[in-house]
Amino acid sequence: MLKDFKKYPATYSLLTLTLLVFLALQLVYFGEATSSLAIYNFGGMFGRAVQYDHGQIWRLISPIFVHIGWEHLIFNGVTLYFVGRIAEDLWGPGKFLILYLLAGLMGNAATLFFTPTVVSAGASTSLFGLFAAVVIVGYIGNNSVLKQVGRQFLILILLNLAFNLMDLLSGHPSISIVGHFWGLIGGGLVALFLPMKRYRSGIPVSLKITALIAYLVFSLGMIYLAIS
Repeated sequence: MLKDFKKYPATYSLLTLTLLVFLALQLVYFGEATSSLAIYNFGGMFGRAVQYDHGQIWRLISPIFVHIGWEHLIFNGVTLYFVGRIAEDLWGPGKFLILYLLAGLMGNAATLFFTPTVVSAGASTSLFGLFAAVVIVGYIGNNSVLKQVGRQFLILILLNLAFNLMDLLSGHPSISIVGHFWGLIGGGLVALFLPMKRYRSGIPVSLKITALIAYLVFSLGMIYLAIS
């Protein structure tokens, strides 16, 4: 276990932090830990609060570590365990953390902009970004293993988006399809300009610069328009 932790320190650190936040939420709000008030007080995204008090801009990051119920935690935790280790292998601990946080930030910027009256939380914004990142480097790069993994992840992305759409059409949505979709976009853009540790991406410099500019324009643009 210790050897595995040393190999994937970022993934295990994220899992540990996520679990600690969840357990603290259960202790403080025993029996009511899934309520909107509990999620909000523990750092969930609520756009109206950020619009009213710009000092709460930290809510662009904090929702990544907050989960609504055991099922939500377990599903995202298991996904992070498997996908996180693949991504950490590719980018290394430091850049993997950057990828994880920037994907989540864009997803939460979108929820701030598009659904400011909804309290939302979860690592799915970042996880969709990890899926997209692996798909992008798989399709653009020359590594056959990465290409195969990328194709598998693309199928998972499409299935998850279809599930999100069905949830939205149900009339009582419980999933933030906006956060998931823009987390996906964010992760894909970051993968284009963030250098990998193990492989040469083969991505032209011009495309890297374009992706960086696009990430900044979309994420900062949504934040500015939402709070101005």
